[in-house]
Amino acid sequence: MPRSRSKSRSVSSAKTVRGPAIELPAEVRRAVDFALELKAHDVTVLDLRGISTATDYFVIASGNSDVQVRAIADHVVEELKKEGTRAGHVEGVRSGRWALLDYIDFIVHVFHPQARAFYQLENLWGDAPRWEAPED
Repeated sequence: MPRSRSKSRSVSSAKTVRGPAIELPAEVRRAVDFALELKAHDVTVLDLRGISTATDYFVIASGNSDVQVRAIADHVVEELKKEGTRAGHVEGVRSGRWALLDYIDFIVHVFHPQARAFYQLENLWGDAPRWEAPED
């Protein structure tokens, strides 16, 4: 079934939830956990159900360097694969600026801080409910 992209939103009216208060699918939660294992920061999940037909969730995370972005992305891919969840498409890992891991029902974006600031996915999908992972 081909995907279609819906129009993005630019209004920041979404509710932000911090910590464990929101229920996420197991695979999404595991992707967050695996990113945090390699010290990803500013990990946010956007709930795009009802907003986009492209995917249900965005997991957005940052690494502090190109090397860390690559390491986080590789770790998420490898660990989810071990659990039986394979990415349908992966791109950008080699560059270390923005890695996109497409799991169809959710997409993991791992950004270098400058790329994340440039693309501003949280603002682009500003009306999506969001959950922010607590940082230790």
